[in-house]
Amino acid sequence: MNPLIILVLILILILGITGMVYFLPNRQAKAVIDSFYSYEQQGMFAESYALFHPLMKEKFEKGAYLQDRAHVFMNHFGVETFTYSLGDTDKIKDWQIEKDAEPLAVVYKVTVTQKYKGKYGNFSIVQDVFAAKDDGEWKVLWNYQK
Repeated sequence: MNPLIILVLILILILGITGMVYFLPNRQAKAVIDSFYSYEQQGMFAESYALFHPLMKEKFEKGAYLQDRAHVFMNHFGVETFTYSLGDTDKIKDWQIEKDAEPLAVVYKVTVTQKYKGKYGNFSIVQDVFAAKDDGEWKVLWNYQK
């Protein structure tokens, strides 16, 4: 067999496997959470708000969210930005945003650690963040279970 054909077949196989791994649901869920916190880190709160699941948008009117996020982080915490890291991705079935909510069939949980250096010293916020599909797009949710 021609070595060039073998090389092309190997490249196609590698690209196919890479593409399948990239498009795995857990990676897509983690990617939307990463995008959300990247926007938050840059103070681009309108962009991060756009990544919220509709259940989250029921909790926050857009204008209020934009004001609150900037106010809390910049004024109260005395910080301009933060760093963050993402933990592993865990699949959860029949998850609810709060006790009486309709369950979502599948969500992915990622633990997010935000590290701040502000006027009150250095501190971290550790939060489990969730991603679920809505109309074919991955969206971000926070947990409101009591």
